[in-house]
Amino acid sequence: QVQLIDSGGGLVQPGGSLRLSCVCSGFSFDSYDMGWYRQIPGNEREFVAGISWGGGRQYYADFVKGRFTISRDNSKNTVYLQMNSLEPGDTAVYYCNGGTELYTKDPGRYWGQGTQVTVSS
Repeated sequence: QVQLIDSGGGLVQPGGSLRLSCVCSGFSFDSYDMGWYRQIPGNEREFVAGISWGGGRQYYADFVKGRFTISRDNSKNTVYLQMNSLEPGDTAVYYCNGGTELYTKDPGRYWGQGTQVTVSS
């Protein structure tokens, strides 16, 4: 049974930081490219960041470059998203994704349940 458990969201003030985590099981995590997406109410889900199976390549949406960092620990079957300098426009539900197509930014077949990030003073 495939599971992706997202966590780490919450309420943070503008300029603050959060680290999201996604613990995975039920598939060969260390063979999969992984990604993070987000969805703002009323909008389509959008690509945020992606990382290759070995961790050597990272890709980011233009709106997060320099503020967010994606990483992974294959020994823990976990992918992370470190988010710094958060802005109110980053408020969204963030989803972990397994099998992300890093060049096209298209999502893979596996999804986490999502974790809410709210940036507000």
